[in-house]
Amino acid sequence: MTSESAIRESLPTGAVGRVQSVRMKGAVAILVVDAAGLTRPDAERLETEIRANVLRVDGVDDVRIALTAEKRERHIIAIGSGKGGVGKSTLTANLAVALAASGIRTGVVDADIYGPSQPTLLGTQDEKVVASADKVLTPTSSAFGVKTLSMGQLIEPGRAIAWRGPMVGGALTQLMEADWGDTEVLLVDLPPGTGDVQLTMLQKFRPSGAVVVSTPQDLALIDATRALDLFGQAKVPVLGLVENMAGYMCPHCGELSDPFGHGGAEAAAQALGHPFLGRIPLSIEIRLASDAGQPPAAQDTPQGEAFRAIAARIASVIRTVQAEGG
Repeated sequence: MTSESAIRESLPTGAVGRVQSVRMKGAVAILVVDAAGLTRPDAERLETEIRANVLRVDGVDDVRIALTAEKRERHIIAIGSGKGGVGKSTLTANLAVALAASGIRTGVVDADIYGPSQPTLLGTQDEKVVASADKVLTPTSSAFGVKTLSMGQLIEPGRAIAWRGPMVGGALTQLMEADWGDTEVLLVDLPPGTGDVQLTMLQKFRPSGAVVVSTPQDLALIDATRALDLFGQAKVPVLGLVENMAGYMCPHCGELSDPFGHGGAEAAAQALGHPFLGRIPLSIEIRLASDAGQPPAAQDTPQGEAFRAIAARIASVIRTVQAEGG
């Protein structure tokens, strides 16, 4: 008799985690497959691949597949900062890579319309974005399993974007309403500050949570507090604070110094009642890897582990919400 395990072992990679049940009725294999989040062509393609694979199993003469489309909530997580230059985009890219590696289907919206950097960080600057007949964009996929969309992929390299607020809001809407397929978590790399993009995001695409990035210095923390206040006013849960550029180890002598201070973001998180997610060191290795489109989170290094540890804390929150049916 053909076993369920034999059928499951035959499934294509894209079906793993989607097949809800398998049973045999004589020589007929009957499968229930979750197609939530897939476009119709993708669902049909998956059904064809499953049928072809299962028919190769000994004892299976026919395959019947029932596609279900129970709607799943997509978690939108805003990554913000009160000021520029604190490493928000680098954190976003590395969190996305680490979340994807943990099995969470992850996408990145580069909402920093005026200064997009995700194509460089994720190595997708040469990937062309296509649109359907009804002008819905299709995100590109990085080598790290992360879907991404950025204005940096839609304009000529080096071209300035001189848009007023309504145009910026329209651009954000087009990126957010793209065909994200089965993406479970969408990280939104916000521009610094509390301007038009943030307001459009909060009004039209309410995030499930927010992460705020700061360096340890007092000025950055003052600005980070403004970002926290904005999320608080909008009643968006703050998942926590990240302290970036915390500690520098000299590559020549090995001496550790703190040019921007140390522990400020952790102290601020404690004072304001928010979780502290961790700190990222000031490192030439992070800069070099980021410029090369090779996120440190994908590398077995101390810098990569720092990003992965923060991502693990966020993933834990996401999985808890999913388990509770959110």
